[in-house]
Amino acid sequence: MKINETVEDLIDRLNATDESANIEAKRGGAIHHSVLETVCSLSNEPGLGGGYILLGVEREEETTPFPKYIVTGISNSDKLQLDLSTQCACMFNMPVRPEITVEQLSDGKLVMKIFIDELPIAQKPLYFKAEGLPAGAYRRISSSDQRCTDDDLYVFYNKEDTLDSSIIKDTSLEDVNEEAINLYRKLRERVNPLADELTYDDKELLQALGCIKKENGTWLLTYTGLLVFGKKTALRRLLPMVRVDYIRVPGNEWVQDPENRFTTVDMRGSLIELVQRTFNSIADDLPKGFLLADNELQAESVGLPSKVLREAIVNAFIHRTYRESQPIQIIRYSNRIEIKNPGFSLKPEEQLGEPGSKNRNPFIAAIFHETNLAETKGSGIRTMRRLMELSNMVPPTFESDHSANLFTTRLLLHHFLSEEDITWLKHFQDFGLNDAQKRALIFVREVGAVDNQTYRQLNGCDILKASGELRQVRDLGILSQKGKGRATYYIPDDAFQNPNLKAPVTTVKAPPPPLKAPVATVKAPPLSLKAPVDSLIAPVAPLKTPVDSLIAPVDTLIAPVDEGLLHQLPTDIREMVEQLGKRSNNKESIEDVILALCNWKPLKITDLSKILGRTDKYILRYFIMPMRENGKLQYTIPDMPNHPDQAYKSTKNDK
Repeated sequence: MKINETVEDLIDRLNATDESANIEAKRGGAIHHSVLETVCSLSNEPGLGGGYILLGVEREEETTPFPKYIVTGISNSDKLQLDLSTQCACMFNMPVRPEITVEQLSDGKLVMKIFIDELPIAQKPLYFKAEGLPAGAYRRISSSDQRCTDDDLYVFYNKEDTLDSSIIKDTSLEDVNEEAINLYRKLRERVNPLADELTYDDKELLQALGCIKKENGTWLLTYTGLLVFGKKTALRRLLPMVRVDYIRVPGNEWVQDPENRFTTVDMRGSLIELVQRTFNSIADDLPKGFLLADNELQAESVGLPSKVLREAIVNAFIHRTYRESQPIQIIRYSNRIEIKNPGFSLKPEEQLGEPGSKNRNPFIAAIFHETNLAETKGSGIRTMRRLMELSNMVPPTFESDHSANLFTTRLLLHHFLSEEDITWLKHFQDFGLNDAQKRALIFVREVGAVDNQTYRQLNGCDILKASGELRQVRDLGILSQKGKGRATYYIPDDAFQNPNLKAPVTTVKAPPPPLKAPVATVKAPPLSLKAPVDSLIAPVAPLKTPVDSLIAPVDTLIAPVDEGLLHQLPTDIREMVEQLGKRSNNKESIEDVILALCNWKPLKITDLSKILGRTDKYILRYFIMPMRENGKLQYTIPDMPNHPDQAYKSTKNDK
């Protein structure tokens, strides 16, 4: 529902949170494609209720102690209104009628306030006519506009059948594993000995579970049938990348060291059998201990609760997208377990753990719920958090990355406020930290960084409280702030690395007073966990052309060439760069050069821009982002996409 807020109210909210799902600030020199992307995403995002676009407001570029959005104003309000109205009426599959007002602030500057209402469910999705579906539709994920995927179209707009109900060609009943069916019957009988499906023969059972369908008189397996009950040979033949990779990494960081390589165990098979095999492989590796309390005769086991581990594994099987040809990765560090499955969360991150579920694989999920392999629908994450807290362990944290189509569950193998923790935290007793801040420091010591989303998951607080407390720790010199906006995260600073440093005598500087009191009834949405490097371009005014066009004025793309870097290149690659020249904007030619460079060695965005003579933003937006999404490039530090030393390498390097 629209809330009548002034421009000053909206700016106050931006300054308080440094990001907002329903407020987007832009410079306002022209109606660029990015403005229309925001119009599209605000119209589509379920439950958001629409949102505001402010033209003539932007974030200060220079580093400030607190986020600050300033009014730069607009000078051509009539033309902007006409351009926006015209493009909203003709660019999309249906006309959009934005509510446009122009407000003059006390300093005389003009700001255009645009309200975009959420479309009724029957009219979704809104999309660019020239781009079609799904790529032409956008969703509002945190404070960014993200292209829709096939999963979005089904779950949010009910435009097609689920993938797990679709048949797979070149399959037959011969591809069904009878042992998997027998295991289902045993598990189902434990839950409900009188279940009707136990009386069915195998074919009737598979049909009832949505595992087979008849086409042209022949029974074919659906994705559910092959994934849950398929033979290993059939899975290997038809879905070769659907597997679980259990990776053991020495130490606490992902480091590709030829002298100290990690070990990997590949696991394949029907999902109903693979759950227990995966669980056993990890559980056998976990440290085990026992605690004998005073006046007790029986020792109590301590460590990661087995039910938490099982639920995390099952969640990855149920909620992953099977449209992506990627395995589930379970990475076992010395101090934590990270489970990475393809497929962003269909549920907003702030709602994770609340009752109810949005599932992209309803038939697979039903089988797991009916056999008690998974918790009651929609309660798995809440159960995991409760069991970890009862075991005095740090609560699990979750990261959903829509742009990378990835979901990560992180389980720390660490008992919170152990004797070692208490001893370590005594170094910070002069800093006046509260329990939530201490918990965050322990997390940073184990993982290496923390952001607003993780802080909230650890401490159960809202975005404003998390933001204020993290800044306080930063101003005390304990943590250092990196990134900005929704990509902000914190890493150890001097006082963290040298606990003998005393707390600063000076008090922490308070943030500047707001223009008006923030609207208390508006709940600020949460930040996303470890937003990828690609999202740093969100606040930046894009090129004067649509996203897929590379015909922007070449002069706006040119940057100085670093001759020193150029002469370090191998001769063949240097010749490719020289043949490309500064003024060529041929997409395929530039991609070929970038692939050759990143295959030579990992390079940062800044290195690539200096070699190619193009701006960072141009290289990132039009090449690095799509090439990473298409699997041509990958991060060198995948566990922390925002890392200041992040670089990109060709996927050929791992083949």
